[in-house]
Amino acid sequence: SLVAGTKVNEVFIGSCMTNIGHFRAAGKMLKQFKGSVPARLWIAPPTKMDEYQLKKEGYYNIFGVSGARTEIPGCSLCMGNQARALRGATVVSTSTRNFPNRMGDDTNVFLSSAEVAAITAIKGKIPTVEEYMAYAKNLDSMAADVYRYMNFNEVDEYVKAAAAAVAQKKAH
Repeated sequence: SLVAGTKVNEVFIGSCMTNIGHFRAAGKMLKQFKGSVPARLWIAPPTKMDEYQLKKEGYYNIFGVSGARTEIPGCSLCMGNQARALRGATVVSTSTRNFPNRMGDDTNVFLSSAEVAAITAIKGKIPTVEEYMAYAKNLDSMAADVYRYMNFNEVDEYVKAAAAAVAQKKAH
């Protein structure tokens, strides 16, 4: 790639288009790296339900060990209204837009998958194909678990919460 090796200051993994499997995949890659990553790493799941499930599965611990700044679920850096990248930063983001000043003043934004974003955070630069594959080589064997969607009707905590809400509504 023409941009491989580009130094990156900040990495954002989040947006409404980033599903829970992408966060798991990023976590699997970050877990291979021991300690804090050199790039400023932001994590913002799209919903509180995603956040809850990622915490339950231990991914927030992985994010914490890597030095990530975990944001409240929602738009965060993607929208550029809850948080902003540093002025002039080069950012790799999983969001869907990279127009000027969206994520911060004078920022240079590259869009990527969560997997590439995680490796970028680890390396502090956009990885080469070889660097990416060194971390991603085991993802295929874990794909059924990593990339599974949250089917809320199959998660006991959500089924119980929904039943309680319905019961409470009927009581009033």
